[in-house]
Amino acid sequence: MGGLVVVGVDGSASSLAAVEVAAREARLRGAGLRVVHAFVWPAMHVPLGPSPLGPSEGGLQKMVDRLVAEAVERARAEAPDVDVSHVVVTGEPLTVLEAQSRAAELVVVGSRGMGGFVGLLVGSTAVHLAAHGRCPVLVVREQPHADGPIVLGVDGSAAGQEAVDFAFAEAALRDASLMALHTWTTWNAPMPAPQDPSEPYANPPGALAEEEERLLAEALAGRQERYPGVVVEHRVVHGRTREALIEASRSAQLVVVGARGRGGFAGLLLGSVSQALLHHAHCPIVVVRGAGKHH
Repeated sequence: MGGLVVVGVDGSASSLAAVEVAAREARLRGAGLRVVHAFVWPAMHVPLGPSPLGPSEGGLQKMVDRLVAEAVERARAEAPDVDVSHVVVTGEPLTVLEAQSRAAELVVVGSRGMGGFVGLLVGSTAVHLAAHGRCPVLVVREQPHADGPIVLGVDGSAAGQEAVDFAFAEAALRDASLMALHTWTTWNAPMPAPQDPSEPYANPPGALAEEEERLLAEALAGRQERYPGVVVEHRVVHGRTREALIEASRSAQLVVVGARGRGGFAGLLLGSVSQALLHHAHCPIVVVRGAGKHH
């Protein structure tokens, strides 16, 4: 067994879809799958058994037992060869799943849970875990396009290097192509120095685009040798990062991004691009924090 994939369940349709994706991820990795439910009511001293006036099969404990059993059954149906375990942990979901992420190589959650407000595009659990999880976090929105590429958002930052590694490894596991997408505008592109020192410090036509293509190549350097079977498309787009990645997600099976980019403010745990994808992407998203489990 190669490791552990954790999936959070709460009985919602979103979490059951996450269970199926998590089972496939565990099978790809040769990993075990742990189905986790955060049981908040015991901490609030709410009675867990059936009401004296209600049916004997009622009560919160029975409800939790049923929803976890359904999730485990769904996982085993999706990937019969995966070792599936389950655990019910007293506590609220954010704390429970963050703690579970310390022993996992991937945590999978649905984009919306039972506690979601009407009109809310993504739940607080997904956003919190993407910012605080101790391993990559996969958030299941729409179902993936089975034959689509892995889309990797590349910004050239040091923090984004683990996202690059994850995307290549995932493409190799899935036997998928990889689209490495880098965007730039004249406002965020670094200004290259003139080749002739006597020339004014300005950008000749096409210099910015060439510089951004070089940045993308440098960010991917060395990975092609480690993953020779992965077909990589380099795509440099003049435009806004969020819009380009959301558009690319329409035909992707997965989008991989770092938690923060080079434009992030110090202390900000989740960047605006990651948040936009969690809300609007058309396929599952993986957010990879720059320092992995070392934070």
